Amino acid sequence: MKVLVTGANGMLGQDLCPILEDEGYEVIETDIENLDITDLKTVEKVLSEENPDIVIHCAAYTNVDKAETDYDTAELINAKGTENIAKICTKIHAKMVYISTDYVFDGTSKEPYKPTDKPNPINNYGLTKLHGEVAVRKFCPEHYIARTSWLYGIHGKNFVETMISLKDKPELKVVDDQIGCPTWTVELSNGIVKLLNEADYGTYHVCGSGHTSWYGFCKEIFNLSDIHANLKPCATKDFPRPAKRPAYSVMENNKICRNWKSALKNYLELRRFE
Repeated sequence: MKVLVTGANGMLGQDLCPILEDEGYEVIETDIENLDITDLKTVEKVLSEENPDIVIHCAAYTNVDKAETDYDTAELINAKGTENIAKICTKIHAKMVYISTDYVFDGTSKEPYKPTDKPNPINNYGLTKLHGEVAVRKFCPEHYIARTSWLYGIHGKNFVETMISLKDKPELKVVDDQIGCPTWTVELSNGIVKLLNEADYGTYHVCGSGHTSWYGFCKEIFNLSDIHANLKPCATKDFPRPAKRPAYSVMENNKICRNWKSALKNYLELRRFE
């Protein structure tokens, strides 16, 4: 079975590709250098030549704050680029996996979001990713939409590494009124494999089980790393950002991924040997 991965050089792609190979898939790695997803002719040429059975679409515009002033670029990549992939997947009879986000929700729920709940993004990044979802459903019937959240991994800039780098600050304030599901890229990768092997086409939440705040996340990082820092909780209003964040973006994942604390423990053990 041949799988083509877009955004293979990204934080998720670098964990996903070897996991797919371990599962017995033949993996074709693509990134901006050899696949411009915003150009339909290029997408058709590359996908037709490679002729994969599955395309896992990880490539995305992910700068949440910059998207507030650079909407056109975010829309081009996250919506139009995804539409291009979806159209050609259908043309070559390939299944498609699209990586989406908890930021398609507005955060006003009082209980974990289900895949069937109505999206209502409150920032441009979430809006463009939702437009990508719409395109996938419209143009590629044989699809999996995998929404994830609070992603971290060994191969990219992420919250875990940022907090560890700030551990020696005289005082470290971290937001305690945004609640979500931390997700290790390895857990997401394993979840994608599980969808391909076991699930019907459709929309799924592939994120860490359980939930916490950014402050709670940081507290657990420091506890597991035996780091003693002057960590203080604070409110979102104390750190205004260009893009609004949902206050509560917890998603029901139907146990596709492990508890976020167990995954974080394994990640921290692994990074010591990197």
